[in-house]
Amino acid sequence: MSETKNEKIWIDCRNVSLGYEGQAIWEGLSFQVRPGDYLCIVGENGSGKSTLLKSLLGLLKPLSGAIIWDDALRRGAIGYLPQQTRAQKDFPATVYEVVLSGFLSGSGIRFFHTPAEKSAALMNMGKLGILELKDRCYRELSGGQQQRVLLARALCAAGELLVLDEPITGLDPAAALDLYRTLDYLNKKEGIAIVMVTHDMRGALRYATKILYAGQKQWFCGTPEEYLASPWGKRFGGESK
Repeated sequence: MSETKNEKIWIDCRNVSLGYEGQAIWEGLSFQVRPGDYLCIVGENGSGKSTLLKSLLGLLKPLSGAIIWDDALRRGAIGYLPQQTRAQKDFPATVYEVVLSGFLSGSGIRFFHTPAEKSAALMNMGKLGILELKDRCYRELSGGQQQRVLLARALCAAGELLVLDEPITGLDPAAALDLYRTLDYLNKKEGIAIVMVTHDMRGALRYATKILYAGQKQWFCGTPEEYLASPWGKRFGGESK
C-alpha cells in the first residue's frame, strides 16, 4: 500500500540518547515530526535543547538509538534558521542576495542562479511580505525584517520542514507577534512542518501542535493540553498567575 501524506514521517527519533563524550543529556527520547506539525522545544537552561537541535540537523550522532530522516530530508529539504550573531546582522548584502543564498546549500559551490531559483526567491519574499525590500541592504533592516528575510532564505533551502533556534530573541513584542503569525501561516496554509527551540512558553502554547519539554535528563512530548496537565506544565501554570 502506498504511503499517504498523513503517514509520512519527516523525522523519527527512536529511543535516542544524546550527549557528549559518553555523557547523556537526553535518555530514551522517542518522538516524531510529521507533515503539518508545529513542534516547540522548551525547557530549562542547560537541559540539552541545543544538543537536540544539532542531532535533528544531523550534526551530532546519538550515543544510542536512532534518528531516521525521510529521504527528502536527506536530499536537503530542511530549512534552518539559527540564532543570529552580530556579524550576521551586519552582513553587507542586499535582501535579494541573502534570500538567494538559501539555494547554495543544496547545489554546491557555483556563481549563478537559475531562472527557476530567482523566481522562487521572489515568490518566497512576496509570501513573507518583504518583496519591496529586495534591493535594501540587509544590515539596515529592523530585527523583525531581518528574521523575515532569513525565513525566506530558509524556504529557498527547503519547503517541507523549518528548524528555528530562538527566532524571537531580541525582537520587540510587535515584531515577535508578527513573526509568530508568519510562522502560523506557513504551517497552516503552506503545510510546512516547524520545529522551534524557544524560551517563550506562552507563544509555544498558543501556536504549537506539540510541546517537547526538556528537563534534567527528563523529557515530555505531547499536545499543549497534555503538557499543561503534566507536572512541568502545572508548575508553569502556577508561575504564570
